[in-house]
Amino acid sequence: MGEVVNVIVAFAVIVFIVRWATSGKESSAEPSPASILGFRPRNVTNEMVETIHSMFPDIPTDNIRYDLLRTGSVEVTSNKLIERGFLPAPPPSYYTLYPRTPVNTAPQTPNNGRAPAPAAPSSKEKRDNLISKYHLESRLTSGSSSAIVNPEEAGGKAVWEDTPEKREASLRERKAKMILAARERLLAQQKAEQEKRSS
Repeated sequence: MGEVVNVIVAFAVIVFIVRWATSGKESSAEPSPASILGFRPRNVTNEMVETIHSMFPDIPTDNIRYDLLRTGSVEVTSNKLIERGFLPAPPPSYYTLYPRTPVNTAPQTPNNGRAPAPAAPSSKEKRDNLISKYHLESRLTSGSSSAIVNPEEAGGKAVWEDTPEKREASLRERKAKMILAARERLLAQQKAEQEKRSS
């Protein structure tokens, strides 16, 4: 009888030690990104984020990165932006893995109240790069009013085409219209600011 009690006590002690050892490992291990986000994140590079951010500069980079983590595709995310016009903000759990991206601010240097000089060329380079990336120079140099689209027409609904080639051409045309409309808005805004300064 005494041996049976010793065996039961020894077995209970072994079970207690095993549970204590495994529970300590689970609590000390970091949770996986999939358990934090609620889905298995795809591989996202900074180039992917920058590609979309250069096309849609008004969309925060955190929103872009979160959607890319879900889709893993620049094309799918950019199509969402073209169709919806926005990307949803990431949940708070996203910021535990990816801390908020700081807003790029120029260093405060005394320049007698003038705006920093490098800002204008960098925005011009981005604009030129986007126009050249999609080969839209011919539409700008033609100067015809048909080449410049109305901003309200740029984000219109696409018609579902029969073949993949036609759908790709339709998407390419919609992207071109959106880029040209954004350029027109920027030029109109700059012109209004110049007129305001001159008057």
